[in-house]
Amino acid sequence: MHDDITGTALITGASSGIGGVYADRLARRGHDLILVARDEARLASISDRLRSETGRTVELLRADLTDPADVARVERRFESDPSIGLLINNAGMSLNGGLTENGVADYERIIALNITATTRLAGAAAKAFVARGRGAIVNIASVLALAPERFDGIYSGTKAYMLNLSQSMSATLADKGVYTQAVMPGATRTEIWARSGKNIDTLLPPDWVMEVDDLVDAALLGFDRREIVTIPPLADEGQWNALLQSRLAMGPFLSRRDVAPRYRETVDA
Repeated sequence: MHDDITGTALITGASSGIGGVYADRLARRGHDLILVARDEARLASISDRLRSETGRTVELLRADLTDPADVARVERRFESDPSIGLLINNAGMSLNGGLTENGVADYERIIALNITATTRLAGAAAKAFVARGRGAIVNIASVLALAPERFDGIYSGTKAYMLNLSQSMSATLADKGVYTQAVMPGATRTEIWARSGKNIDTLLPPDWVMEVDDLVDAALLGFDRREIVTIPPLADEGQWNALLQSRLAMGPFLSRRDVAPRYRETVDA
């Protein structure tokens, strides 16, 4: 890892899946860890193994990030612990179905975890890292941010938010010593599918599903390259660059005093 990103890594959703693999890889890269998740028993198992195999310091921080009080406890760590130099903002959930198959409590829970908690932690980390002049924030988004027509728009909408937030953070924080990366996995073999009542093996073709170890290793390569957006399944980088350039080209024309001619009624002479 580039030596300008050092210190303890705080990882949310660290008890399994993407967060668990990040914990393994970062410990082997020499980072001490603070692992955040709800499942304390699983966190303990991971931390015991990593301490034994890597010799790194691994702290457990049990928190339910849908609970504002628990989010506040994690937020405070960034201000109080100057050793933290990296946030892996990974905790998230999905739903089984969309607007018509779920209720208010479901909407509120996914927004609390995927948007509110991730924003609060990104903000706490950014403020602390800017004050110290260095640090990195990795926000786990999804390729569904680019495909709102696929599956349900609630989950993909939360991930589009994470992409938007990350790109804004990169633009505003880079000159302050803070690197921001948005990681956009495609379908990845983790427990998030079963937790939301889905069977990934019947839902998607096998060649659409990436193994989680491969996903995180690719994301870390993008991290080392200081990519702003990393899309591990996308072979043709030119497709992403073309989309980005097209979007940026629209920028100067998106706000004008006058209504565009195409929205004016025409009257035949």
